Amino acid sequence: MALLLTAAVLLGAGTLWWFSSARATDLVTATDPVERIPRAESVPRELEPIWRAPSAATTHPVVAGPAVVTGDGGEVVGRDPKSGEIRWRYSRDLDLCTVGAEWGNAIAVYRTAHNCSAVTSLRGSDGTRGPQRNTDVGFGTRLLSDGSYVTATGERLFETWRSDMVRTQQYGIPTDIKIPDNNLNRPNCDYSGTAVGDRRVAVIAECRGAPADRLTVLEANPEDGEQPEEVMTTLLGGDRAGVVAVSRKRVAVVLRDSAELVIYDMSAKQRESYDVRLNGSERPDQTVRVEPTSEGGGGIYWYTGRDTVALDAGTLRPRWTVRDTLGTPDTMAGRQLVPVEGGLALHDSATGERLGEIPIDRGETTGPVRTETVGDVVLEQRGDTVFAYR
Repeated sequence: MALLLTAAVLLGAGTLWWFSSARATDLVTATDPVERIPRAESVPRELEPIWRAPSAATTHPVVAGPAVVTGDGGEVVGRDPKSGEIRWRYSRDLDLCTVGAEWGNAIAVYRTAHNCSAVTSLRGSDGTRGPQRNTDVGFGTRLLSDGSYVTATGERLFETWRSDMVRTQQYGIPTDIKIPDNNLNRPNCDYSGTAVGDRRVAVIAECRGAPADRLTVLEANPEDGEQPEEVMTTLLGGDRAGVVAVSRKRVAVVLRDSAELVIYDMSAKQRESYDVRLNGSERPDQTVRVEPTSEGGGGIYWYTGRDTVALDAGTLRPRWTVRDTLGTPDTMAGRQLVPVEGGLALHDSATGERLGEIPIDRGETTGPVRTETVGDVVLEQRGDTVFAYR
């Protein structure tokens, strides 16, 4: 009888393991941690290609701690920036929705039957698995980081996590809830644009029956995690709006109907507006519902689809503009490396003065290009591929 009982227990445990997510998960950590590259002291005059890797799960180069992280299919890979050598890998028998980074960790979001619900964090230096969670965000989600929190975007619902992957706020309606218990969640709205900054989340809502798009700013970590905490909300002066950036005191919105960048304060008062050049009436990347931006050198850099605009990190006012660019820049040795046709234009971070250009042969690529630097390594994401130069 005891033998039969033991066999039954083992059989049950084996069956649970066979159908569990653990059986379909493979993690190989780094034997030695990825070494951090020192910050570049100067900008090189020339760059040569050193490696490339597929990364369909990202829209821009992802850096977690000292590693460059790529995601493709169901696999997340941590690479040595200088060689592209795979130092650790994590894979599942599910497709990736997206990969992001914060707190020195890579954050992998996997697709399940109904949404992008399976989330795993991985230490950037060696791939050690960290906190995990399940989420309710829908397909097409992207991860936005503000230095303190990560927000997973969504058309009908988005939510924010802290470093232990505990959810701090959720806004919108999960698919399994028919009648919301909080009208602040705006059940009759689709979220068509999101930005984060200074522990706040700004979102554009397209609400049925409303005369225009609605802008709302929320606290990323409200006192009550079950109740959204609105900082401000207002109807905008048009449709097809997008959130470009948010700070503690300001939020910048692009109105595509009028080709304007409009800045509001947290009392919902319009402070300034600026004419901008856009690439038609649509976002440069319609699928992610996020305006292409990068940060560094005391500014926020927005790619309009035609130009790159440098915004002050606090006031969000435009400081300078580079016309006819291909995407977002990054900082190296106090210079902005702005992708343009034929290479990277070098601009002073404070003044925007053009200081030179580094040639890069991108073949027939015309954009968009998202740029990131790791020490003296320059990364570009073009389409589904990350390219590294040194």
